[in-house]
Amino acid sequence: MTTAIIVAAGGSTRMGFDKLAADLCGKPVLQWSIEAFDTCHAVDDIIVVAGESARGLVEEWMKAGLFRKPIQVCAGGAQRHLSVHEGLKKVRQGVETVAVHDGARPLITPEQIACCVARAQETMAAVCARPVTETLKRADEHGIITDSIGREDAWIMETPQVFNRTLITQAYEEILQDEVLVTDEVSAAQYLGAQVTVVGNPSPNPKITFPADLEFAARLVRGAK
Repeated sequence: MTTAIIVAAGGSTRMGFDKLAADLCGKPVLQWSIEAFDTCHAVDDIIVVAGESARGLVEEWMKAGLFRKPIQVCAGGAQRHLSVHEGLKKVRQGVETVAVHDGARPLITPEQIACCVARAQETMAAVCARPVTETLKRADEHGIITDSIGREDAWIMETPQVFNRTLITQAYEEILQDEVLVTDEVSAAQYLGAQVTVVGNPSPNPKITFPADLEFAARLVRGAK
């Protein structure tokens, strides 16, 4: 069995308004994310780790019968890794695979989710990612370019990030015990010494962080219709 943990507890401080509730071509951003996992054949149930406003939205959608799969909603923590840990504590007995996804990535496809789950079941740990294609430079504190950064074998991490349930649970227990701050599950797994496999994503999977990201996502949705 596979459980999806959708992280939706952020404060949207860089956005200036609640990005998860923001309209994206007729539906809130968070609804797009949940529906992708709800329609993916590789996922059995969903846990939404939500802030207060997101929790109210999800509960309304559940009452309206918008989703087919079992969904739990729980409160998040002050930081992302604490929210993921809260979600892991809610995973049911018997679940072997856990997929963690940012609720602010609404354009993930059910097909890509299934690919990541299948790869994680083979390797214990897999992450949705895209290769770096742009030229990269490093700049100093004054904004002066100092040198180039090689893009060969460089990947931009996305979500879902999918793991064997025992592996990722143990990883989070260790980072919390050691008070290590991580920004994604790959870092937590690597702290444990685990190897993580990339799964290239052929479809755009932007994270909504700034208003321009929402506009970009809307153009992608309209272009797909």
